[in-house]
Amino acid sequence: MSSRVALVTGGTRGIGAAIAWALKQAGHRVAVNFAGNQAAAKKFTEQTEIPAYSWDVGDFDACAAGVQQVEADLGPIEILINNAGITRDGFLHKMTPEQWAAVLITNLNSCFNMSRQVIEGMRARSYGRIINIASINGQKGQVGQTNYGAAKAGVIGFTKALALESASKGITVNAIAPGYINTEMVAAVQPEVLQKVIAAIPAGRLGMAEELAHAVLFLVDDRAAFVNGETLSINGGQYMA
Repeated sequence: MSSRVALVTGGTRGIGAAIAWALKQAGHRVAVNFAGNQAAAKKFTEQTEIPAYSWDVGDFDACAAGVQQVEADLGPIEILINNAGITRDGFLHKMTPEQWAAVLITNLNSCFNMSRQVIEGMRARSYGRIINIASINGQKGQVGQTNYGAAKAGVIGFTKALALESASKGITVNAIAPGYINTEMVAAVQPEVLQKVIAAIPAGRLGMAEELAHAVLFLVDDRAAFVNGETLSINGGQYMA
């Protein structure tokens, strides 16, 4: 595998951190983005020696400035992992416009905001790997997550369209749709609720962030150049698209 410059958004904790670390271990030059948790970012960088940059992925101009800084420090970005995301759960009949907008902006708009910054360079160099982290709940839906489900379903549609646009330029664009992964957010769920979640997973357990990271390594490999526009479901058999 050739050494490339990779950027992972939402990369200092959970799935993003596992992806960033796997990419570094594979020999890539990696940077991560984070929103505002300075303590977590500092700890992550101390443990991994991966530089962390703070900006709002929902802000187009902030993304432009952030990418410019990363490229000044590391070189042109050849691998982009759009992982940043939030939840603002609630039934639609009680959901506020702010809850709706926050999730769509951070989870979906960010894919445009970030990909737009790197796609011209990738096209000029005739090489690029973009991986968008979707969700099982963007495939099958979930109660209380009309905003999240819409955003993650949009990520899948975005992935397919950009893959079609970019394939002739040596760029692949794929999505990964995780099921329930053993992260801090999932671990904070009430034990009785978590047991019900696990009971619905045929594998009988939560997924590991490292398992998603392994899939990312496959998709960014030069030998995966014929895999394009796909959504790879990693959910223990819970939902088979």
